Formats: sequence, structure tokens, C-alpha cells
Amino acid sequence: MRHRVVVVGAGFGGLFAIKALRRADVEITLINGTAYHLFQPLLYQVATGILSEGEVAPPIREVLKRQKNVDVRLGWVNDVDVENKIVSVNGPGIDYTVEYDTLIVAAGASQSYFGNDEFAEYAPGMKSIDDALELRARIFGAFEVADLQTEEADKERWLTFVIVGAGPTGTEMAGQIAELAHRTLPEQYRHIDTRKSRILLVDAVGAVLNTFGDHLSERAKQQLEKLGVEVRLNTKVVGVDTTGIEVETENGRERIPTMTKVWAAGVSAPTIATKLAEATGAKTDRAGRVFVEKDTSLPGHPEIFVLGDMMNLAGEDGRPLPGVAQVAIQSGRHAADQIKRRLEGKPDKQPFKYFDKGSLATISRFSAVASIGKVHLSGFPAWVVWVAVHLFYLVGFKNRVTAVLHWAVSFLGRGRSERVATQQQAFARRALRLYGDPFKREAEETR
Repeated sequence: MRHRVVVVGAGFGGLFAIKALRRADVEITLINGTAYHLFQPLLYQVATGILSEGEVAPPIREVLKRQKNVDVRLGWVNDVDVENKIVSVNGPGIDYTVEYDTLIVAAGASQSYFGNDEFAEYAPGMKSIDDALELRARIFGAFEVADLQTEEADKERWLTFVIVGAGPTGTEMAGQIAELAHRTLPEQYRHIDTRKSRILLVDAVGAVLNTFGDHLSERAKQQLEKLGVEVRLNTKVVGVDTTGIEVETENGRERIPTMTKVWAAGVSAPTIATKLAEATGAKTDRAGRVFVEKDTSLPGHPEIFVLGDMMNLAGEDGRPLPGVAQVAIQSGRHAADQIKRRLEGKPDKQPFKYFDKGSLATISRFSAVASIGKVHLSGFPAWVVWVAVHLFYLVGFKNRVTAVLHWAVSFLGRGRSERVATQQQAFARRALRLYGDPFKREAEETR
């Protein structure tokens, strides 16, 4: 019987681990909650009408169609029996189990609202296609509704956009909404001037892109302000509701009237991380990430690897490795290498060594910041690097070609290729929450 490898999650970690095992004598079962692989760094471009969801989310079965040792299954892993080596899965309308010899868990991260989960209804995050499409509907819908208002105060509230979190996602979202308001949409509306839109980037910390270093952080802040973005640092969000957001600064509490809020601050590990830790006796950090051994396996369970955003592993500087794509990619390849070594009877337990290829973030068209080793770039040179890197990691030739065409429309011209937004996109998540799981309801109704 071939060695059974179960991979949970089709993000960068899971996908690159599977590809690294394509010639290994193993039988792989991939379990993922969606039927697509998500290129999360470009989700903000789906939300702002530059790219379609298909360009950042190719079907898993298409990506892996030439790899014959993979069985792709849809579902969410809800429990792991580490003694009997069985994972329990909730599929759409059906529950099932899968046995494993080696388990790779790379389920990514979810949005963290720092204990204020009620904020999610009013300020969607940026972790899924559903998030991006909902935000697209809210952003473009805000301009449409503003055009219908007769009172100036109402127009201002609909034309105010607040992005919470000044990391790469928040910075990129703020820049693109500013581009929409000041470059793409002017003169398309009869009753509003989109250039009067107010875009605020809010964060409790004291710097934009604080992991990029002081010089690039300041450059990013200057570029955002040049676009018309109000950068509000050392500003903590303490309340979010339908019509506004409340913040707290050293000067006291303030309410900002706004109908469109984006949450790009904080991440936490998924529930499966906590369940794995409880089952194996492993420890977790405040964000729910699991402390792993140096080879990314769990303490006392060398057959279980935890990768990417879910793991807490110190780098050479003693600090936990960041939750970025390169950590997931490299840890996925490392786990695959450990499996192959075991099957070949070679020594394993080699420590994972992360090679930092740098950090990138766009501000607007032709403007970005890049930190690559000792090289620090900003402006157009950094933007060229950003384009090259993201094209390289987009999965599939078709995705690269169409992405380039849409970037040309948006960056060389003034258009947005993907501005279509529907009421269903804007309100479906709320309806599902009220309606409940449609598969469970259907099963109950047919009994």
C-alpha cells in the first residue's frame, strides 16, 4: 500500500508541498474548503475592479490535472484523531473521514477582529473571494448611491472610505480606492464629484508598512498622502456600525461617518490549529498559531507538519517567521522533502531554513515600495519588480496573460475591466448568516 499523505489547504504551502511530491511514491489526498487555489496578494485588485476572481483563483483540479497521485476533495477539516490517524471533514451536505500516514496542515489564516467579531458585518476583511466581491459591490455601490443623495452630509458619508490596517493589504486598498476616486471615475457622475471622496487609512501602530523599515515606511506614507489618502496612525478602532466608525487617539474619541469600511488589520489561525494543538499537546501563541519543531512538524508527532500562516517558528533573528507567501511556499517544499527522505530511508528532521526574498507593496500605478535584502526601492523601479514577481507566482499561463491585459487597461489607461457588482454580492453573506447552511436546510427539508 502506498504511503498516504493528506494535505489540508490548497494555499501556497499545501500546493507547493503537493507539487514537490509529484514523483514520490505516495498517494495524496488534498482537502480544501473551496475548489480553487487563491492568490491572496492580489485580492485587493478584485475588490477594486482591476482583475476578475478567475485570474487570482484558478481551479485546483486544473492546476493539478497532470499530477496523477492527487485526489482532490472539497470540505472543511473539523477534527483530527491523531491516535488513529484520521481526519474528519465537513463537506457540502456530507461528512466523511480520510486516513493518513503523514498529515500536512496548511489551512492559512483568517481575519482577526481582536475579539470584536461583530465588526465583520460592517467591515469585511480581505481573505477570500467572497470578501473581495462583497467589497467590490460595496465600493462601487457607494458611488452609485452617493449620486442619488440630495443632502451634502449624506453624499459625504457615502463618499468616505475607511481602511483599517496600514500593512500591505490596507495600503494597497487605500491606494486603489484613491485611484478610483481621483483618476478612473471623475466626470462619470452627474451629481457628485468623486474627487471629493475622503479615503482614510487607520492603524493603531505608528507607521505605514512598519515591517519595511523607517525609510520605506515614510516613503509609502508620503506617496499615499500625495494620492489624497488621509493617514491616521496611532489611532485605535473601538467601534464599527452601519453608518460609521469610532476611533480613539491621544486626543480622545472621534466618530467618522462612513458607509464603506474595509478591515485589513490582524490575522488569526483557523480553528483547526487549536484542535490540533489540543490533540497533540502542542502550544499556541496569542494568534492561535501552533509552535512547531525546527522541521515544521508537531512536537511528539513527526508525521504531522504544520505550515505557513498556521505555524509559529522562530527565524534566524529569533522572531517568528512572518505570515507571507514565501514562508508558506518554502515550508511546503521542506515538508515534502522530509517525507521523501523518510520514504527513501535517509536521515530526516532537517531544520527549516527560511530564505527571505524581500517584501513588496504597491501604493498606486507605477508606484510601490520594495525591501529586498539590503536593497530598498520605491516609486517606479519598485513597481516594475512588483509586477515581475506577481506575474511569476500567478498560477497558469492564461492567468498571466489576462492579468497583463487588465493591468494595461487600468494602469496605462483609466478604465477598470471588472466593475460589475451585484446586490447578491453585497448582501449574500448577511442572508446566508440569517438563513443558515443551505445544504443542511435542504437535507432537513427532504427528510
